Amino acid sequence: MKKSTLLTIVSILIMVPLLLLAVSIKENKAEQQTINAVPQIKPFESKSAEYEKYYPRQYDSYMKTRKSDEIRDVLKESPAAVVLWAGYGFSKDYNAPRGHYYALEDNINTLRTGGPINAETGPMPTACWTCKSPDVPRLMAEKGENDFFTGKWARFGGDIVNPIGCADCHDNETMKLTVHRDYLKRALDAEGSEPYADASHQDMRTLVCAQCHVEYYFKKTAWTDPDGKEQTAMVVTLPWNDGLSAEQMEVYYDNRDFVDWTHKLSKTPMLKAQHPGYETFKTGIHGQNNLACADCHMPYVREGGVKYSNHQVGSPLDDIANTCLNCHSGTEKEFTDRVARKLERKNELAQNAMDVLAKAHLEAAKAWELGATEEEMKAALMDIRHGQWRWDYSVAAHGAFFHAPEEILRTLAGAINKGHDARLKLRAVLAKYNAVDYVAPDFSSKEKAQEIVGMQYGKLVEEKKTFLSGLRQDWIKEGSEKGLYDPKTREGMVHKTSY
Repeated sequence: MKKSTLLTIVSILIMVPLLLLAVSIKENKAEQQTINAVPQIKPFESKSAEYEKYYPRQYDSYMKTRKSDEIRDVLKESPAAVVLWAGYGFSKDYNAPRGHYYALEDNINTLRTGGPINAETGPMPTACWTCKSPDVPRLMAEKGENDFFTGKWARFGGDIVNPIGCADCHDNETMKLTVHRDYLKRALDAEGSEPYADASHQDMRTLVCAQCHVEYYFKKTAWTDPDGKEQTAMVVTLPWNDGLSAEQMEVYYDNRDFVDWTHKLSKTPMLKAQHPGYETFKTGIHGQNNLACADCHMPYVREGGVKYSNHQVGSPLDDIANTCLNCHSGTEKEFTDRVARKLERKNELAQNAMDVLAKAHLEAAKAWELGATEEEMKAALMDIRHGQWRWDYSVAAHGAFFHAPEEILRTLAGAINKGHDARLKLRAVLAKYNAVDYVAPDFSSKEKAQEIVGMQYGKLVEEKKTFLSGLRQDWIKEGSEKGLYDPKTREGMVHKTSY
C-alpha cells in the first residue's frame, strides 16, 4: 500500500470521529440553549404539555410516574386502621400513594370524596383539591385564597382537571422553583427558623415539595364576599408555630382545642395526621446535612452534554445507584437488605401501636355503653388522642422512616405507651361497671372492622360509581370546553380502585 494512501486512511479514521463529536457537541449546545432560553408560557398555565415544548426530557421523565400504578389497599393490609379512623373518611378507603400522574385521578376516585350529585353536595370541602393539581394556584390567583377555600369539593370539578405538573413548582417565565401556595410561606415565617424570604435555591428544591408533603388542617376563616355575604373558608393551615415535631404540633392543636373529628366509637376528640414528609425530613440526618428532597427523589441525569433533573419522582430505592450510593457505601443489595431490616422494626412497632389503640377505642366504646361519665373517661380519651396522633404522624408520611428513623421509632414508642396508658385507665372504668373481663371484638380483616364501626360500604361504593358515570363525566366535558383539559395527561391511564 502506498504511503499516501495509508496516510489518507489514517486521516479519515481520525477526522470522522472528530466530526461526529463536533456535531454532537453542537447539537447538545443547541439543546442546552433551548433549555436555558426564556419560554413563552402564560402565567399559571396548568397544562404540562405546554412546558414539554421547551423541556421534553423533563416532561418525558415526569410522564414515567404513570408506571407507579399499583393499587395497594392499606385498610386490607392493616384492618385495625378502620377502627382507628371510625367516623372519618380514611376508614372508608385508603390506598398507598401512586405516582404524581395519578394524584388527581385518585383524589376523584377515592370513597373519601364521596359521590356528590352537584356542586353543593358531598362530604369534603374545596380544600381537598389543594395538593392535587396546578389548576389550584390558577384558581387561587383568579378568585382569591378565601374564595377558593369556600364551599364543597364538587364546586371545582370542572375547573381542576390536570394532575400535579410543571406549574406547581416553577415560575412560568424564569422556570425558577417557586412556592405558589401561600400557606407554606406563612407557616415558615411563623415557625421562624427558615423564613421564606431567606430561602436559597437548595432550600427551594425542598420547599416546592413542602407545598403538599406536610401536615395541615383546615382552619375556619370568616370573610365577606364581593356581594357582602358572610362566608367561612376552610383554609389550609400548617401547625408549625411551636415547631415541627409530633409533640410540638400536638401542643399547637391542644392549645386551640382543635378536633379533626370525634371518633364514632370511643367519642375521642381526634387528630388526623396528613403526610408530614417535610417535618420528618427536617428532623433526620439528611435534612440536618442540607440535602434537599430533589437530591434523592429527582437526581440529575446526564445525556451527552445535557444535564437535567429526573422528574420521575418516586422512591430513591428504585434507582439506588444514582441516589443512595452517591453517599452510602456498599453494593445495591447490601444497602437494600439493610434498609429492609430497619423497615421491619418500624412496621412491627407501627402494628403494635395500631393494635393497642384500636382495642382502646373499643374498650372506651364499651365503657360508654355501660354508663361511664365524661369525667371518668376524660383522661383515657386524651391518652388515645395523643397516642393515635403519634402513630399517625409516624406512618402518614410514607417515607418518614427513611427520612428520620430514630425519630419515627421514638414517636411510635410514645404511641404504644400512650395506648397502654389509656387501656389501663379504661380497665379501671370497666371494673367499676363490672366489665373488667371485657374482650374487644375481632377486627382482623377489613370487612370485620368495617362491620364493627357500622359502615355501609356497599352504599358508599354505589354512590361513587353513580358519581363517576354521571357528574364526573360532566366535569371532563366542562374542562375541555373551557380549554383547560390536557388530554396528554390521561394517555394510557387505566381506571383502578380498591373497591
